[in-house]
Amino acid sequence: MKFAAIRCALFVVAVVGSPTPPPNAHSDMGRTQHILLNSRSNAANLSKVFDPRTVWEQLGFVYRKYSATMGAYQRNTGSPHSLSSRFDFHSAAKRNGNVSLVNYNADLWYGEIDVGTPPKKFTVVFDTGSSDLFLPSTECSVSCAGHTQYDPVASSSAKDSGQPFVLTYGAGETAGEEYVDDVFVGGYEVAAWMYSPEFSKDGSFPPDGLSGLAFREISEFEGSPLFQTLDESGKLPQSVFGFKLSTTPGDSEMVIGGTNTDLYHSDTLTYVAVTDRGYWQVEMDVISRLGQEVIESQAATAIIDTGTTFVITSYSIAQSYYANISGATAHTEGADTYWTIPCDTINSTVPTFTFGRRAFKVSAQTYNLGPDVLSSDCLAGIAASSEMDFTIIGDVFLQNVYSVFDYANTRVGFAELV
Repeated sequence: MKFAAIRCALFVVAVVGSPTPPPNAHSDMGRTQHILLNSRSNAANLSKVFDPRTVWEQLGFVYRKYSATMGAYQRNTGSPHSLSSRFDFHSAAKRNGNVSLVNYNADLWYGEIDVGTPPKKFTVVFDTGSSDLFLPSTECSVSCAGHTQYDPVASSSAKDSGQPFVLTYGAGETAGEEYVDDVFVGGYEVAAWMYSPEFSKDGSFPPDGLSGLAFREISEFEGSPLFQTLDESGKLPQSVFGFKLSTTPGDSEMVIGGTNTDLYHSDTLTYVAVTDRGYWQVEMDVISRLGQEVIESQAATAIIDTGTTFVITSYSIAQSYYANISGATAHTEGADTYWTIPCDTINSTVPTFTFGRRAFKVSAQTYNLGPDVLSSDCLAGIAASSEMDFTIIGDVFLQNVYSVFDYANTRVGFAELV
């Protein structure tokens, strides 16, 4: 697949204010709300063939995403994040970061929200690894063709705050104005700040935008994230949201205000505490393979991130994991490394992740990301960065469990799927 990044203007949304129900949704107050998630399984291109260029692009994007949010954490809290020592970010710059809506052949799960008055429907990726909401604006021209675009002039509830801002991304920067408007999600309405910078955007990025579901501490725009605002309203039945992710059409959903107990075995639901508010950051017991533990992964810090395809860990953990796998080959570019394994044996090398003393095995279907276009080797789902001393738990793992994000008790739960 050819990759072409295209710049366009986007609105950035940082949610603030108190939620109220939309006029046609009063009966939904106090009920859990189910949002059907669509899947774009581009990592496999439907034929399970990967292009090495897109792997490097994915890994590079993840590094930039975490550089931006680590920088936001320091600006918002006044202290560096405990995991930020290896990241390069400009802590003195206000509202700077690298946010691109680019489909780097990644698996994407996205659902619908409505914005403005009258409400206009947008599709967004729900990302637990970030905290802001991004939507395309009417300033975006050719590269946003086919996407719904936000127009403050067309919304009677849109208000210009008169506050300019500067956003740094990549090698450049852009400026814009802040707006506030109404956002409807899962039967609830929130007042939301709108920002209008330029970002890079790939024409193949199927949803309109991205909605961050982590904590305010990593908001790049000093805003209250969508779910935090919903929670502070006191109107949700539970301060919880749950995910089932699957590449099978119609089989993925997000639940707001609770979980869907029909999708998982309740007696296997295991919680682990968030150790540092900002990310959904927890302690992982260990990674193992065929019963053999990777010693370096014991009691490792892990961030649960629905917006990342791979499991990305430190080089030492990944190197130990692949050390005794026959034919495993490391491919390194800069700080990033991914591994390929002969396709006829890769399915026997799947990992098991243990959280809260319960082991969850990854399936061959989600771990094997497909054959290399140039060889008989297949791409394995655990990658590494020498810039990281923690593990990002992405969709390679999350497709194998029902995941629960408990905001009130600051914890994450995993359960075996039905």
